[in-house]
Amino acid sequence: MEHMGKKKPRPRRSFTREFKAEIVELCQRGDRSIGQVAKDFDPAETAVRYWIRQAEVDTGRPIRVTIHPSTSSVALIV
Repeated sequence: MEHMGKKKPRPRRSFTREFKAEIVELCQRGDRSIGQVAKDFDPAETAVRYWIRQAEVDTGRPIRVTIHPSTSSVALIV
């Protein structure tokens, strides 16, 4: 009997530093939400949020991103 409702976990993938930086930059532009950027480029949305937090730590300043396309850009507060 098969387990219903359980998805197989996505295999762990690695992304280059350049790819992560490009994704963070796309989120900063504000024309797409974090979720939309994640859908368009296929990393998990939680990974994109982690990369944004890491960029904030690395730069020492908040990264401004769009949470939802209908809202203005806001600082991602974690």
